[in-house]
Amino acid sequence: MTATIRILVVDDSPFMRKSLQKMLEEAPDLRVVATARDGVDALEKIQEHQPDIVTLDIEMPRMDGLTCLKKIMADHPMPVLMVSSLTQEGAQATLDALSIGALDFIPKESSFASMSILQIQHDLQEKVRRLATSPRFHRLPGGAPHPAPPAAAPAPVKPAAAPPVRAAVPAGTSLPATPQADLLVLGSSTGGPKALQDILPALPASLPVPCLIVQHMPSTFTKPFADRLDGLCQVHVKEAEQGEPLKAGTVYIAPGGLHMTYGTRTPKGCIELSSEPMSSLHRPSVDVLFMSVAELFHGQALATILTGMGADGAKGMEQLKRKGAHTLAEAEESCVVYGMPRAAVERGCVDLVAPLPDIAGHIRRHFRI
Repeated sequence: MTATIRILVVDDSPFMRKSLQKMLEEAPDLRVVATARDGVDALEKIQEHQPDIVTLDIEMPRMDGLTCLKKIMADHPMPVLMVSSLTQEGAQATLDALSIGALDFIPKESSFASMSILQIQHDLQEKVRRLATSPRFHRLPGGAPHPAPPAAAPAPVKPAAAPPVRAAVPAGTSLPATPQADLLVLGSSTGGPKALQDILPALPASLPVPCLIVQHMPSTFTKPFADRLDGLCQVHVKEAEQGEPLKAGTVYIAPGGLHMTYGTRTPKGCIELSSEPMSSLHRPSVDVLFMSVAELFHGQALATILTGMGADGAKGMEQLKRKGAHTLAEAEESCVVYGMPRAAVERGCVDLVAPLPDIAGHIRRHFRI
C-alpha cells in the first residue's frame, strides 16, 4: 500500500490555496494537511503538522517566500516546491529559491485561469510525489525531515511500471582518459539548476572544448539562468543562439521551448535550434541533443546525465555510447530525483556513476585541466 504524502500549501491567494489543494487531492496518495497564507503562517503550520513537502509561493505579505524558505532550510529542512511566476522577475526569484534549497518549481500564470490549473495538475502531482521521496531528505521517527547523509539516504519510490535494473552500476573510479573528448554534452532536469551551479564554476576557463547543456526550463528562465551561471563561472556561459559557431571554453544552455542540436554548417560545429520534433515530451530534449551528436559529430564526445524525473537522455546516451562516446551519470545518493541517470544505467551505457561533488573533478581529469 502506498504511503500518503502529507502536503502544506502556502499562498496568499485563497483561490490559489483552494485550487492547489483540489488538484493535489484528486490523487489518492496525496493529502493537503494544512494551508498557510504567508511565510509566518507557514512556519507555524510546519511545526504543527510536520508535512512531508511544502508548496511555496514567492510573493506574500508579512514574510515572502524566499525569507520563509531560508528559515525552513535552517530550522526544518524538507522538500520545497516553489509556485513561480513565468515573468522575468519570477524567474530571478525562482533561481534564488533553487540556490537556497528548493528542489523544483511549477509555473504560475499571472491570471491562473481554470484552464491553466488543469494543464499543470499532472505535473504538479508528479513533482510533489517525486520530491517528497527525494534521496536528499529522509524522515526521522517522530520528527521533521532532515537532510539525509549520503550513506543513509533511502532509495526513492520507483514508478510502478519501471523495469528492474538490468545493468550493474559501473564500478570504475574514473572516466577513460584516452582519447580525450572533443565535445562535452550534458542533460538535467529536476534538481539540475543547483547541480549545474555546483559543477560549472569548478571548470577552468581553459576548458578545451565547447559544452552543450539541455536543462528542462521555461523559455523565460533559461537566459537569466545562463547569465547567473556566467557570473559564477570562469568558463563563458550563455543561452544558445541559432547558427552560432561552437567555441572551446564556452557553455551553451538550450533556450526553453526549443530543441538544441549539433550542426555542421561551420568547420568546428554550430548551434541549431528548432521546435521540431514537436512530438518530444520535453522541449528542449536531452535525447534530441544527444542523438544529433551521435549522428553528426565525428570526434570523441563526453556525455553526462544529471538528476531529473523521467528518462530523457537515456536513449541518446545509448546511441552515443555505440559511437564510442565516454559517458557519466550522477549517483542516486546525490540526485534530487534519480530518474534520468537511472534510466541510462539500466540501458548499460554508462561508463561511470559518481556523486555530484565528484563530477566536476572527473570532467577536469578527463580533459587534463
